Amino acid sequence: MHFYSLLSSSILFVLLLCISDSESLKTLKNLAVKHGGSISIPCVYDEKYKSNRKYWCRGYYWSLCKIVANTNTSGRTSVTDHPTQNMFTVELKSLQDSDSGYYWCAVEISGGSDDGDYVYLTVSSDPAVLVINSSVSGQEGGRVSVQCLCSAGYKNKQKKWCRFKDWSCFTVWKTSTSQNSAVLVSDDEKGSVSVEMSGLQKSDAGWYWFSAGDVGVTVHLTVTERPSSKITCIRNTVHTC
Repeated sequence: MHFYSLLSSSILFVLLLCISDSESLKTLKNLAVKHGGSISIPCVYDEKYKSNRKYWCRGYYWSLCKIVANTNTSGRTSVTDHPTQNMFTVELKSLQDSDSGYYWCAVEISGGSDDGDYVYLTVSSDPAVLVINSSVSGQEGGRVSVQCLCSAGYKNKQKKWCRFKDWSCFTVWKTSTSQNSAVLVSDDEKGSVSVEMSGLQKSDAGWYWFSAGDVGVTVHLTVTERPSSKITCIRNTVHTC
């Protein structure tokens, strides 16, 4: 009996070596994308990895994953580092059903074991969640809206709108709206969810994700400066500037 206990412990230890759950590098765990579509996946890393080479690899086991792209390659899959944001993004284009599977955001560590965090990507003709526009833009002080759709099996799941910067979320669960006046999340409970952000600030710019249940999709928000109002002064008039 003691032998089998030791054997089970050894197997568990080996499995743990094959699976990484990094605290210094993280991304979403379950993403959906429509067949033929594209998606950008943000990978947030610790300050200590700012100068390390970043890469994207595929495979169920971390120790056996195959590198698909790194910061020195481009093509259908590309990796772009944003060191000022402690983040790199992986862009995947023209996705096919066969692209579904486990992937890893990873950093190369010279003289040591590389670090990585996994994400499962599902590509299908009827994804669990979908956004009409994965990239939206608004002016400072203005507002922007994102239309999100859920498949039949997910329309009654808990909905969330979250941002990568601090991993904060606005949650809607069988109610009409969220509780924040600046971020309004409206769920019609028929598969359509509208996210509206008002009073935009430059600090609101960045990556967000919408999820239903445990499946999400990413959205990038750009906030542009409000045009400065100029007053034209005309000499010899009663008006002063």
